[in-house]
Amino acid sequence: MDINSSNLVGKNIRKTGFFIVLFFLLVVLVMKFLEVNNFFGYSFSTLSNDIFAPPSIKHLCGTDRLGRDVCFRTLQGSSIAIEVVFLAIFFALILGLPLGLLSGYFGGILDKLLSLIMDTIFSIPVILLSVVVAFVLGKGILNASLALCIVYSPQYFRLIRNQTILVKSETYIEAAKVSGVDIKTIIFKYILPNIIAPLPIVLTLNAADAVLVLGSLGFLGLGVPADVPEWGSDLNLALAALPTGIWWTALFPGLAMFLLVLGLSFIGEELESLLEKKKY
Repeated sequence: MDINSSNLVGKNIRKTGFFIVLFFLLVVLVMKFLEVNNFFGYSFSTLSNDIFAPPSIKHLCGTDRLGRDVCFRTLQGSSIAIEVVFLAIFFALILGLPLGLLSGYFGGILDKLLSLIMDTIFSIPVILLSVVVAFVLGKGILNASLALCIVYSPQYFRLIRNQTILVKSETYIEAAKVSGVDIKTIIFKYILPNIIAPLPIVLTLNAADAVLVLGSLGFLGLGVPADVPEWGSDLNLALAALPTGIWWTALFPGLAMFLLVLGLSFIGEELESLLEKKKY
């Protein structure tokens, strides 16, 4: 494959990932608008729907065991997934970034202590750690976000710490120290802007992974409350009906999860490729 073909493929992948993620973001906005206007409020009309009705004109994705529209249920689940993942990655970033900066710049006992804690957390399998933390914190959107935050914060800490150690040895940092520039200015003006380039890659790839982990927590009954639409819990409920030929309650939540992970992964991989090209 020549360079032009490779660039064209990369451009198409980036566009595909962007449009997939943009679609889900638009879904979130629409779902939030409908939720504010009590569109999803409980009503007796839902009880009149046939349970496990197959996809039709009336219900494009069929209905579930309670007669709820699977299409609306899946779209609501996408809103919850993006909300939890955004909060989790945001919390992990604001925890891991400053700690990584301080650890990498000052070194010494602080660096050893923080590195020991973060390396210990990092060494625990993601699913196992998230399950334990979610079990301790209990169900809830914020609790699920915090569970994922604890899982991913060591990655940001390690990345920022290692980048800080490399940058702080540069000549311009030494010159700033000799000139009497205060530590705050050195860290936030001279070091931070030069170490954040890889962050968008880690953010998107972590977000893709977090969607799967959240789905796993929901499947195990440890994510958000049972009354909140979530892909993992819906897949768990669909599992019992699958052997009887009820395939639509499992297909659409699973497909939505797959597409969101695919879109985020495409963006992350393409960002990584662009960063590699920039280096050379």
